[in-house]
Amino acid sequence: MIIRRAALADTGQMAALLNEIINIGGTTAYTNPVEASALQDRMNGDHDRSAWRVAEADGNILGFQKFGPSAELPPEACDIATFVQHGRTGLGIGSALFEAAQSAADDLGHDWINATIRADNEGGLIYY
Repeated sequence: MIIRRAALADTGQMAALLNEIINIGGTTAYTNPVEASALQDRMNGDHDRSAWRVAEADGNILGFQKFGPSAELPPEACDIATFVQHGRTGLGIGSALFEAAQSAADDLGHDWINATIRADNEGGLIYY
């Protein structure tokens, strides 16, 4: 598995991964499916203090993570969201993504990272 910057070409797999999580329910605040084009728009429109990373193995996206500034947070903070392929949680994918995020957040001038997690998302609460 490698961790690398997400590319626009990854958004099809990223949307499919996120949509499976949304369809299962219970671990994300998202309730409506997302299109690859919506993820592309977000990536293109994101602030220069944002970063998108993917975990990939053999050309397959196993998970992705996005962090960046948020209007609800002070300027020295960033908000983070992590999504790992259903059935692949607990295997170190999220941890590897977070390790890369910590470095990138520091490089981009963020002093701390905020994660907003649903109270019923036991896996997310353990992870963060």
